[in-house]
Parts: sequence; C-alpha cells; structure tokens
Amino acid sequence: MKMTLDHTLAIEAKAMVALAFRNGPIEAVHAGSPCAVCCGNPAVSHISDEEMKAMMKSAVDTLYSLLWQREDDPAAYLENLVLGQRYAMHWDDPELKKPTRQKSSTESQNP
Repeated sequence: MKMTLDHTLAIEAKAMVALAFRNGPIEAVHAGSPCAVCCGNPAVSHISDEEMKAMMKSAVDTLYSLLWQREDDPAAYLENLVLGQRYAMHWDDPELKKPTRQKSSTESQNP
C-alpha cells in the first residue's frame, strides 16, 4: 500500500514530537552554547549516555501518556495536541518514505 500524506495525521505527529522531544530534556542540551572545538564534527559525541537515556525515557513517558489519553481521556489528549501544535505550527510536513522493518533473526536464517 502506498503511503499518502494525511494532513491531520501530520499535525498530530508534529504535535506529539513537540511534546515528547522538543519540550523534554533535549531542550536543555540544545539551549547551551555550541562547542567551538567540536561543533559540526560527527566523530565527536555531543550528547552523553546519561543525557541520551534521559531524553529517550522522557519521550517514551510522554508518548505513553499521550497514547493513553488518546484512548482513555480524549479531552485531555486534544488539549495536549493543541499545546503541541503551537510549537510545531511552522514545522515541515513529514517526508513520505517507504516504511521499512527489520528482519527477525528467523527470517534472516530462512531466505
């Protein structure tokens, strides 16, 4: 099935990313001054393991809460989406790439 752009879904996705990532611990990392020595050097890690763990934990917690609200408290979910949309209003729409999935170890062994 060919993926098509659903503008409502795109708005929802951007709002969820704003709430789960942009407004999470990554903002503290982003708000600092760039490193004059390593800025732009992809060989240098710019985020510590602890920072990455905190960012991913925050994103999972927030996305879980949003998905829970979508099912169990739709009014709160919609209120949160409105907040997220304020941050993401001028973001680009998603680029439609063919979805990929990892082969399981059993699929890899059986060509």
